[in-house]
Amino acid sequence: MSEFELLRNVTIGQYLPTGSAIHRLDPRAKLLGGLFLVLAIALAGSVLEATLGLALVLGLAALSRIPLGYLLRGIRLALPILVLVFGLSLLFRGWDQAAGAVYWEWGWLRFTRYSVWLTGLSLIRIIALIFLTSLITLTSTTTELTQGLEKLLEPFGRFGVPAHELALVNMIALRFVPTLAEEMERVMKAQASRGADFRRRFHRPDQAARAYLPLIVPLFINSFRRAEELASAMEARCYLGGAGRTRFVVLRGGWKDLLAALGCGLYLLGSQWLAWPSLREVLRGLGVNWF
Repeated sequence: MSEFELLRNVTIGQYLPTGSAIHRLDPRAKLLGGLFLVLAIALAGSVLEATLGLALVLGLAALSRIPLGYLLRGIRLALPILVLVFGLSLLFRGWDQAAGAVYWEWGWLRFTRYSVWLTGLSLIRIIALIFLTSLITLTSTTTELTQGLEKLLEPFGRFGVPAHELALVNMIALRFVPTLAEEMERVMKAQASRGADFRRRFHRPDQAARAYLPLIVPLFINSFRRAEELASAMEARCYLGGAGRTRFVVLRGGWKDLLAALGCGLYLLGSQWLAWPSLREVLRGLGVNWF
């Protein structure tokens, strides 16, 4: 029954209390720092820059006392899609660069050094982003993230940005990720008890879609039902958002929170400064060809 255990492989939206220094940070600092790191990883123009970003995320995970095996569960469910996407990128992005080392070519398929470099860079980027997203939710409860996001968006309220509504949507989305995984487990076990076989290998996409249709339809129906029940429950409790609401917990940041956010911001600026063409030419003139 291990193939039906989806919830244990879903790390986004779950909270793992370890009492580390990262857990005790203000959620606003974690959100700002996470945003800076996401930008730094997404804008990485070389394998070294992306690897440094991945190493930084793994270092933060170690500081948070999050086991590495727990983080690796986050990419287990997305592994088939990642293999398909990067396999296609490896074969079909070879024509993006006219000149360069060609390892293999057959018809309109081309396997070049540039496609290998681009695929490796994209792979490191996506793995680092998955780890970082999981790390933010593993070190903060959904309530803390909601309050932090609302506080960060409050200054934009004068421009018509609905801060409370956006924070509420974010909280509901994070809460529904493990809920949908649990619902998918239940549906898969129910279909397997009726004779469905999900271990077969399908050679055509239409066969796979037809086989998984009994899973997708009940999942969507149950999701809509849960959303309707949530809306009815909020209306029954006379829920009103926005101005006038009081909070049981008031966020108060300290110098550690400011230092953490500034550190991530400086890492973003430093990574982009190293990526400037003029500086890269200087480093190459000194014999440093890592960038």
